[in-house]
Amino acid sequence: MDHPPAGTPPTDDATDRTATGTDPVPTPAARPTTDRDPAPPGALDASPLATAQHQLARAVEILGYDEGLHAMLATPRREMRVAVPLRRDDGRTEVFTGYRVQHNISRGPGKGGLRYAASVDLDEVRALAMWMTWKCAVVDVPYGGAKGGVTIDPHAHSRPELERVTRRYTSEIMPIIGPERDIMAPDIGTDEQTMAWVMDTYSVNRGFTIPAVTTGKPLTVGGSLGRATATSQGVVHTARAALARDGVGLAEVTAAVQGFGKVGSHAARLLHEAGTRVVAVTDAVGGVHRSEGLDVPALLAHATRTGTVAGFPEADPIDNHGLLTLDVDLLVPAAVEGVLDGETAAQVKARWVVEGANGPTTTEGDRVLADRGVVVVPDILANAGGVVVSYFEWVQANQAYWWTAEEIADRLEHQMTASHDAVAALARAEGITLRDAALTIGVRRVAEAHQIRGLYP
Repeated sequence: MDHPPAGTPPTDDATDRTATGTDPVPTPAARPTTDRDPAPPGALDASPLATAQHQLARAVEILGYDEGLHAMLATPRREMRVAVPLRRDDGRTEVFTGYRVQHNISRGPGKGGLRYAASVDLDEVRALAMWMTWKCAVVDVPYGGAKGGVTIDPHAHSRPELERVTRRYTSEIMPIIGPERDIMAPDIGTDEQTMAWVMDTYSVNRGFTIPAVTTGKPLTVGGSLGRATATSQGVVHTARAALARDGVGLAEVTAAVQGFGKVGSHAARLLHEAGTRVVAVTDAVGGVHRSEGLDVPALLAHATRTGTVAGFPEADPIDNHGLLTLDVDLLVPAAVEGVLDGETAAQVKARWVVEGANGPTTTEGDRVLADRGVVVVPDILANAGGVVVSYFEWVQANQAYWWTAEEIADRLEHQMTASHDAVAALARAEGITLRDAALTIGVRRVAEAHQIRGLYP
């Protein structure tokens, strides 16, 4: 989901009640109205947080919950804002702002990525933390939702500077994180090395090594096989399942992938390996298009060598808008939030949209796509492969017993496919979209945990 530095190869972000069927599909209290958005068109497209809040309100309406429960589900449990001073390599001092939001911890410890981007703000982190809550619940992982961010452009800083920022940020938020409280993972602008620094800083302050405080770490310090590509694997598993509902296979379709970083690069490769004709990709610098299909392995080598897909030979340039509105069967937005707004959604020609990024479709965009009959596999389901394998990593770290790559791949495919099937079954039974169905399942599981645990004091 972020653009890799030049010369760096792209990398990715227990019992299964969903799979075994012991967690029943929720039954909505009443069929919702046909008006999917009671607000004026475009009114809720302003920010990811507005989109997240509207999505929750929609699920609450479907489930028939009262305003008190709605307020509890909407309100972050804990927020921390910290100053993150950095001594630059040239001796200058800069101060950045860091955030950690724990949206909900009723089903287990908080879980969510750490994002480094100059544009990060508290509302963005709140939205991402809320989406993590529903994402963990819809794939039935025993976590709550959390997210973190620091207002730093990682491409403008040296590796030693990023290490100092990471260690200072970790030390500032240490009172609210831990393997049983809040577990971090990579996100935009961070990677497995960042997670190793977080783990080391936390462990040194505790006096012993605690691998389970982060996931997405290098294998040598307690990481898991399969984590680097887990999000992309989940995208492809859910895409395959969504197409299969319409009797179509991955080898029969064309695809365009927006974003060629942690998720998009591996998603493009996996789709290519499945026989899909990947005709266009873009990244933070530019994009390429070839109607006959891109040579994805060669494109990966080009991006690793040059730091961008732009300039790939035997392909035409394309920008993000051109890719999003390209005449393809399958569209995978795997970059940033809000790219499919109402105007762009009206021009989408794809039959299926599988959301590799968090929040790529705005409220208005979602309504437009639904009205046009475009099947959208929502982010909280489609890109949940990362948190599923993060859970596997956490389990392995706590047990100090490591699984094989085959075990992890099989468990991931089983959990993602079962979760998709549960969402699709509810959508079909109630005549609602896959997003509404996924949110209904996720919100219901969190609400049940709230209600069963009760209020204290």
